[in-house]
This record gives sequence, structure tokens and C-alpha cells, in this order.
Amino acid sequence: MTTLIEVINHGPIRELRLARPPVNALDTALCRALISAVNDALGEDVQGLVLSGSERIFSAGMDVPHLLSHGADRDQLLDSWQAFFGAARTLAESRVPVVAAVTGHAPAGGCVLALCCDHRVMARSADPARPFSIGLNETQVGLVAPEGIQRLMRRVVGPHRAEQLLVGGQLVAAERALEIGLVDELADGPQVVPRAVAWLQGLLKLPRQPMLQTRAIARADLHEALQPEHIQLERFIEAWFAADTQNALHALIARLGKS
Repeated sequence: MTTLIEVINHGPIRELRLARPPVNALDTALCRALISAVNDALGEDVQGLVLSGSERIFSAGMDVPHLLSHGADRDQLLDSWQAFFGAARTLAESRVPVVAAVTGHAPAGGCVLALCCDHRVMARSADPARPFSIGLNETQVGLVAPEGIQRLMRRVVGPHRAEQLLVGGQLVAAERALEIGLVDELADGPQVVPRAVAWLQGLLKLPRQPMLQTRAIARADLHEALQPEHIQLERFIEAWFAADTQNALHALIARLGKS
């Protein structure tokens, strides 16, 4: 069986590396594997988690061809989206700190997973003319970012800037992401995971229970954002079948086929 999540231990810190070539697209199986890997780590008393991707790509977001393969089967589509939002909630509700080691591009669902973490370290591109990008570009492909996902963006960049980014479906370069607070650090590619581990090591030097309890209070709004009433998945699924959404999604597939 193919391993979708690679597990690397750094002492009491566990790295969970997305491993679904070529771009770590989030299908149902990968989302469920991530949920399982986080829960396994918590069951083994790991003290901190790093979520990483592959070189040049953290995650390309939801696997649109996989979703479209469900056709008109609403139950399958609902199952796939439940798996994704379940993965996001699992990261957000982790009782130990989680750092996103954003090893490359992180559009859409990749950005959502990063926003659910405590801290984000993003890779600088070796070619300044081709920077890595991150953001919620849902409107570009005909989707609506649910209220709960919009709250994740507002939480880190503020309401007005979040509105501009979300409505325009903008992806921003890593350097700009740092400027606006969408990520917390930049590092050269090979140093992204070590920087994530180092950040956690610093946190773990603090008195454990006060740190964890303070963290839980500080992240209460994150937990609230991902509650079902703020995602409204049934409404989201209904909108999936709208003509303009389907046209935009199939146009995306056509572009991907030419690249």
C-alpha cells in the first residue's frame, strides 16, 4: 500500500510529510491519512507536529479531477469534502502545537491546512523571478470560500486585507505573504523543516501546562471557525453544481492538461 504520509521523528517532535506525487493534491484518501497520522501522533504523546510537503510544492489543494470524477454523486462528493474539512479541524484542534513547513506553493486547500497550524515557515524560491505562492484562490476556479475558511484568513491578515485577497482569489508571493502576516517566517528550501522544528523546540522549553492552556484559549476562535455551522457543507455542495462553477472547474482541468 502506498504511504500517503511519511513520518519522521525529531525527538519529541513528529514531522508528517504529505507524500502524494506529483503535487500533494488532497483527495479523500490523503485527507483521511492525515487525520489518522495526527491522531496516531497524539496517541503516542508526541509533543509537537510539523506538517510538511515536497520540494517546491506543499500542497496544490483539493484534487479537482478526483472531485469531478464523482459526477452527480452527491454522497461521494460530500464524503470527499467532509474528509478535507475533517483534516483541517484535526490540525486546528490538535492539543499540541503544529507548524506548517510550507515547502513550496500552497494554493487553496494547501493554504487552508497551513492556516490551521500555529506557525507557518515558508520556502523562498531559489529563483526570485519565480517565487512560491500561497493563498485562497477559490473564486478563480468558481468556488465560494465558506465563512469558516474566510475567518481563518481574517485571523492572520485582518478583515479588509482578507476581503481583498478572498474576493479576488489572489495568490501572493512568499515575500509578500511574510509582509502581510500570512506566513511567519521565510527560509531557504532545505531549511524550512529545520526552522519549523526549531520553533517548536523553543516553545517546548516553556512550562508545559501554562503554555498549552494559554494556547488553547488563544486558538478558541480557530476552533469556532471550523464548526459545521460556519462551513455549511450542504450549501457548499449545492453551489458546486452551479453552471458557472462547473464551467470554471472544467476550464481549470483543461489548463492543467495543457501544462
